[in-house]
Amino acid sequence: MESCRRSGVSGVLCSLSLLCVILDLQLDGVLGATHVEIEHHLEMGRKLLAAGQLAEALSHYHSAVEGDSKNYLTYYKRAAVFLAMGKSKSALPDLTRAIQLKPDFLAARLQRGNILLKQGNTQEAREDFEAVLQRYPDHEEAQDQLMRANELEELQEEAHAAYHQGDYSATISVLERVIEISPWDPESRELRAECYIRMGDPQKAIQDLTPTTRLRNDNRAAFLKLSLLHYSLGEHHESLNHIRECLKLDQDDKECFSHYKQVKKLSKQLDSAEELIQEGRYQEAIDKYESVMKTEFNVQHYTNLAKERICFCLVKIKLALEAIDVCSEAHQRDPRNTNVLRDRAEAYILNQEYEKAVEDYHEAKEFDSESNEIREGLDRAQRLLKLSRKRDYYKILGVGRNANKQEIIKAYRKLAQQWHPDNFQSEAEKKEAEKKFIDIASAKEVLTDPEMRQKFDAGEDPLDPENQQGGGGGQGRQGWPFHFNPFESGGNFHFKFQYN
Repeated sequence: MESCRRSGVSGVLCSLSLLCVILDLQLDGVLGATHVEIEHHLEMGRKLLAAGQLAEALSHYHSAVEGDSKNYLTYYKRAAVFLAMGKSKSALPDLTRAIQLKPDFLAARLQRGNILLKQGNTQEAREDFEAVLQRYPDHEEAQDQLMRANELEELQEEAHAAYHQGDYSATISVLERVIEISPWDPESRELRAECYIRMGDPQKAIQDLTPTTRLRNDNRAAFLKLSLLHYSLGEHHESLNHIRECLKLDQDDKECFSHYKQVKKLSKQLDSAEELIQEGRYQEAIDKYESVMKTEFNVQHYTNLAKERICFCLVKIKLALEAIDVCSEAHQRDPRNTNVLRDRAEAYILNQEYEKAVEDYHEAKEFDSESNEIREGLDRAQRLLKLSRKRDYYKILGVGRNANKQEIIKAYRKLAQQWHPDNFQSEAEKKEAEKKFIDIASAKEVLTDPEMRQKFDAGEDPLDPENQQGGGGGQGRQGWPFHFNPFESGGNFHFKFQYN
């Protein structure tokens, strides 16, 4: 060491010599342990694979391959782990490398042929099976698989011929067998998906296209098509997820980015509109859904949805006539939509058109007989219809069902003054005025009392003796407001009533 501290050329040479010695020692240590380490990794990989601990087994086989890249068995064993993990695409290069290192390794050829057959690659699969049969002509598995490869090739040609002839049903039928033999072939699934699209069955097309996104390394076309299909079905969140996957593969993909902007804008509007409804901000929700119809006017689902939700919001803010118009348009667009029928029924109730409300609830029940909400709505509409044929306090005062207390009192005062019995001379007129005046007073009593009004709105007359516990009062005339009974006042009526 002392000699290496000398300056000059001899010092540099001395340092280099020491460095070489150190490196040589390190390399000798690695090379000396390599065989042992590789055997250890292979043994651990075998045990872990047998125990089903695939990820841990794979890690050891990675180390074994790195330690000895010329061992065909190591590649073959790692391929077996990939296959056990369902990663056939990763297994294929290892099997190919094993065959390159040992061309007569027939087990690898048979395994590779099976993978290639499942991927729909008939030509290369046939070559592997024929290589096995050349060595072992009676090999049953190779014989069977070769026959399947030939069958697959014929079926593929038949399917494409039927498709080009426009016979999509026949194409689908043939592809059933094709996909049974080659489940990892994306082209067959994509072709069947295209047939389903042309036959108007997008849901089945989605089922076929979804696995193809994993069967190809870069399947932006499938992600885009899936996004478009979900979008057409009104499934905007799923559409957004798929188009984002496309952009993960290539953020500059023009088709995917263009569609992404459209879906993102529409999805944001729809989510915002529903949030406004949840918060009870119905007018703002109406405005947002009108924006939705401007953003997407070509896809019927979104226009129908917007009309349905605007119909709902108009009922909530008690704009009966506007609600009836919008709900009727929504019903025409989607006649089997029970939500629209329910909301229009509620709009009819607001407008005191109980027969129409009953009709809508009946129709909704035909489409959804299990809905408690529809059953309860029908029951209430029928009670209100029955009640309206007896005595409708809203009609008596000439106010709408959404009238507030101030509007009710104002209407009552005007009618009470008009029908005061003292305003009439003949006995017959006074009798008629009595009846009118009592009805007006009863209407005011019920509609200005929150609890009684709630009962009446639910289809129950709180002043009907049949609905009152204890009955009494004879003739149903008990409990008159303003502390008088005009039927006991004789021929000359002098009514005293208070406005409150």
